[in-house]
Amino acid sequence: MEKLDRLWERYWKITDQHGNGYATSILWHLALRGHTGGMTVLSSKLRREGRIAQAFSQTGLAYRVYRRGDPVGANHLALNAFNRGDLIRYRYWLARGARAGDAEALRDLRRFEIRLPHANAAAIGRVRPWRSYD
Repeated sequence: MEKLDRLWERYWKITDQHGNGYATSILWHLALRGHTGGMTVLSSKLRREGRIAQAFSQTGLAYRVYRRGDPVGANHLALNAFNRGDLIRYRYWLARGARAGDAEALRDLRRFEIRLPHANAAAIGRVRPWRSYD
């Protein structure tokens, strides 16, 4: 696991501090080795949403992160469902994230708002103003 941790540090050094190297190839290497952080960041960088069965699509990577025990994967799946307008899946993945231990997912599930204050919500007609708890 030391090698993956060193690669993870190198990725952040490249992206944050403008180090030498190619960050995307490091992400792919981490994702292929099953590093949950690398899989999560790579899934957010991919353009094609895909399906759960497609291992290297946004949805497929997020699902595999969730299956490895990281609730961030469920959060990604919930937001992907919200951005598609699929509120049933949105609630489903919020519940899965809350069950996995994500306090933010539990708070969002209890509140269950069908309008959110971000730009993607505006694109699907479900935007609302920012509130004090956002």
